Amino acid sequence: MIVTTANSVIEPEIGDSAAPEKNISSEANRDANQVRDENRPRSGKQPRPNNQMRRDKRDVHGWVILDKPIGMTSTQAVAVVKRLFTARRAGHAGTLDPLASGGLPIALGEATKTVPFVMDGRKRYRFTVAWGEERDTDDTEGRAVRTSDLRPSAEEIRALLPRFTGVIEQIPPQYSAIKVQGERAYDLARDGETVDLKPRPVEIHHLSLVEQTDSSHSVFEAECGKGTYVRALARDIGRILGCFGHICALRRTLVGPFGENDMIPLEQLQALCDRAASGEGSLADALLPVETALDDIPALAVTRADAARLHRGQAVLLRGRDAPNSSGTVYVTVAGRLLALAEIGNGELIPKRVFNLTGLTASPARSNERV
Repeated sequence: MIVTTANSVIEPEIGDSAAPEKNISSEANRDANQVRDENRPRSGKQPRPNNQMRRDKRDVHGWVILDKPIGMTSTQAVAVVKRLFTARRAGHAGTLDPLASGGLPIALGEATKTVPFVMDGRKRYRFTVAWGEERDTDDTEGRAVRTSDLRPSAEEIRALLPRFTGVIEQIPPQYSAIKVQGERAYDLARDGETVDLKPRPVEIHHLSLVEQTDSSHSVFEAECGKGTYVRALARDIGRILGCFGHICALRRTLVGPFGENDMIPLEQLQALCDRAASGEGSLADALLPVETALDDIPALAVTRADAARLHRGQAVLLRGRDAPNSSGTVYVTVAGRLLALAEIGNGELIPKRVFNLTGLTASPARSNERV
């Protein structure tokens, strides 16, 4: 067995990972309805209309890093990508607000088994705060609850930012998906209730003022860990400065190992799909390999004989001069192909998640981009 280390460093998160989803665009809503129609069971007494062809699902495995447009929910984006690929399974690695744009990692097929590794990674955001109003949603969708004629200077803002760097206590927005006695906070807020959300520790690795576009708007960039709310950050900075504020623009530029160079706009993905349907290209060109999400953990190559045991869910003894002396999680490969997620302990390699990558996977060109 040969132990290697994957060539990637996960970079930064601030984010509204549990924010409520609003503002579904008409085009996106139309796609979602089509997906629901395609998946709805039909009895023999309800034949499919003549003009609606059945689309058989297929096995597709990999990551699509969608550059999500403003106005589309994360759930809707998953439905659209799943439809374009006619994929059997799909999910996303961290909600992005409808009012936000940028990176939304969408896992297809076996990539869904690696979603936690992406969600636990850092994220990077660029966001604009509008000063003078605090809103109940902490973004442009809400109603003003506090106002001020004060406007902060760049020096005042920069002097405050160290207080919001490192591990801090943050109270989530009232409009968030946190559950309170079994109900989502945003549902209670929409019913006019004020919920008592407790402060939670979050980690902000970097926060900087990028520019002052005018006296009422400031652009920031932040990197943070899982569970941080950008909207709460803007709210709290505005309160301390005494000028109040809310998010008026938000873009996610990095999620775990996925940056802006990995993102593909929806229009480009749709065009690629059209070309693939006419035989002029392949949707594999839009996929990143499943193991891209695992770039920050060690890789372990095994023989075909050991691979057969792992594939059956059986542990493999680690011995000989090539046996690793470490412990913990590794991803296992055989002949350069992803096989399993496993744990090393007590001299054994124990499979935890086994991958079956039969079907459409990333093209060799995309796979080589990260080698």
